[in-house]
Amino acid sequence: MEVLGIIIARKGSKGVPGKNVKFINGRPLISYTIDSAKKSKLITKLILSTDCDDAKKIAINSDIEVPFKRPSYLSKDDTPGLPVIKHAVDFLRANQNYRPDLVIVLQPTSPMRTEFDIDDAISLLISSKSDSVVSVVKAEHSVNPFSVMQLNKEKFLTPFLEFDEVNNLRQKKPIFYARNGAIYAFTFECLINKNSIYGDLITPYFMEKKKSFDIDDYVDWEIVEYFLRKEENEK
Repeated sequence: MEVLGIIIARKGSKGVPGKNVKFINGRPLISYTIDSAKKSKLITKLILSTDCDDAKKIAINSDIEVPFKRPSYLSKDDTPGLPVIKHAVDFLRANQNYRPDLVIVLQPTSPMRTEFDIDDAISLLISSKSDSVVSVVKAEHSVNPFSVMQLNKEKFLTPFLEFDEVNNLRQKKPIFYARNGAIYAFTFECLINKNSIYGDLITPYFMEKKKSFDIDDYVDWEIVEYFLRKEENEK
């Protein structure tokens, strides 16, 4: 079975400028995802999609294929992930006559994700017969939809979901799960025929909180760097 791994790393970043190639715990952030992807036993082809020359150099030095430079129109702040992924798959089909059975997308901003997570998610996709497998983490109490509030037109807070104040206890609220950005795995048919990385049947891959940090700002950066150093010291 052909499993295509795509690491997506855009050059621009507002929260942490240049974060994908910025050093964290002595190494470029993207290196952690490259290493875990290379250690995977199930990924059969691994590429990087990027518009960043520095990320490209790091990948090539790690023996990762960089078959193209991502076009600028697919490298903007508001560019969704779907067209970026389809561009990569379409390029490989047109230029290398390569067609995967499954695709797994990995973002450098999830450095706590391991090769075991990658292979477990791929295995889950195969065994579940679903369209996709998405990594999720249990939503914390503070971001539970029954805890979230929003501003109305008059700038007053209103509940996002109506709740009973008498019974609005953490222990009684429904459990929700949030995508953590670490893993998106899906079938080729889902991507091409349904024009989606999710499809209709989505199987969750549950991850613990520590592995679910998705670096978006400097607070995330400091937390993740602490855990990376801690893991290194414990080896």
